[in-house]
Amino acid sequence: MKRSDFIKGMLVAGTAAATLTLAAPAAFAQAKWNLPAAYPADNPHSENLATFAKEVEAATSGKLSITVHANASLFKAPEIKRAVQTGQAQMGEVLISLHENEDPVFGIDVVPFLATSFAESKKLYAASKAAVEKKLDSQGIKLLFMVPWAPQGVYTKKELSTIEDMKGLKWRAYNVGTTRLGELLGMQAVTIQAAELPQALATGVVNSFMSSGGTGYDSKAWETLTHFYDVQAWIPKNATFVNKAAFAALDKPTQDAILKASADAEARGWKLWEEKTNWYLDQLKAKGMKVQAPSPALKDGFKKAGETLTADWLKKAGADGQAIVDAYKKI
Repeated sequence: MKRSDFIKGMLVAGTAAATLTLAAPAAFAQAKWNLPAAYPADNPHSENLATFAKEVEAATSGKLSITVHANASLFKAPEIKRAVQTGQAQMGEVLISLHENEDPVFGIDVVPFLATSFAESKKLYAASKAAVEKKLDSQGIKLLFMVPWAPQGVYTKKELSTIEDMKGLKWRAYNVGTTRLGELLGMQAVTIQAAELPQALATGVVNSFMSSGGTGYDSKAWETLTHFYDVQAWIPKNATFVNKAAFAALDKPTQDAILKASADAEARGWKLWEEKTNWYLDQLKAKGMKVQAPSPALKDGFKKAGETLTADWLKKAGADGQAIVDAYKKI
């Protein structure tokens, strides 16, 4: 062998070895992901996400570390989905009905009085999940799991005998449905996300809202409001999802660990909210709020308003939306 060939061979081998040496740390480096969420750290949704993150880290032996940023500390609620789409965050959790304006399917679980119990909500989820997944997939997002809130009721600072008693209230809205409800009932609708609600209540920006017992507890509604009417209008859900490209870049064992932890988080989340629904109402009572069922007249007024909102949703959703509703009713 010529000396020049020998030297050339040694240089090639050395370069290859150096490349492997440099690549090795990257191949085994810990990936650190961010998961922005909109609710306080002690809210069941955030606690569930924290457990999910721990399970993923344990299952991957630390290969994937997920940091949960609760209480809209990284992105505001309406910004989270877009942040995941654009890769600013690898994962995220959001109240999916916030994005009903993008596609009516995102608002299926807030169609009034369509699904008002956890059993009904599970059926509606089964009927609509594929459509939600398909829409998110087209936006570069992979749905991981969805978890419900408790049934929605109305918080006010006054007694409500009929729906007319709500006219003129400063109404906190957080999605298309609550905004439209405020308009229908002659209220002043103000868009306020959960993280901003305590301040909005304290400063009088709003004096009424519709949400779960959990949101009332988180926002300390008893400090400014006096009544909670257990209308059980709908059961909204939070969706946790991942950027498709980020997920695809993971190795198969890590992907499987995320999917397994997601299935566990979904089952745990549903069970947790079913168990805590009455606990939250008890806490509101203990703090001095009047927690009660709506009067027949008030309930009837809400149902009539709900019929209008349902018709609006079906008109926007078209045949695809009607197919979901029909499939739900057959389950």
